[in-house]
Amino acid sequence: MTLKERAANLKRDIPAVFLALKSKKTPLFAKILAAVTVAYALSPIDLIPDFIPVLGYLDDVLLLPGLVALTLRLIPQEVLAECREKAQGMWQGGRPKKWYYALPILIFWCLVLLVILKGIF
Repeated sequence: MTLKERAANLKRDIPAVFLALKSKKTPLFAKILAAVTVAYALSPIDLIPDFIPVLGYLDDVLLLPGLVALTLRLIPQEVLAECREKAQGMWQGGRPKKWYYALPILIFWCLVLLVILKGIF
């Protein structure tokens, strides 16, 4: 599988992991790992900042696909197939159809920023 195909699969699988997170058929540990995976994928903050040469992008290249792969192994196959099918309808032209999916992440990071600013001042 080429790198381009893997990137396309990753783009398809992250929304499927998000949908599996909401499924009642997904085991608890898989839900926890799915929540971590989706939060990390959508988070503007990386484990290793991107401005660090070479290492900054390694977490995006290794950690995120690893988290997605591990999460996919823990989700039952029938749930995963159903979520992948639903996930195809979430994207339009390479972007999410609904902009408000990003609101929880935005609110979280605004709260973190508020706490930091409150601590400084």
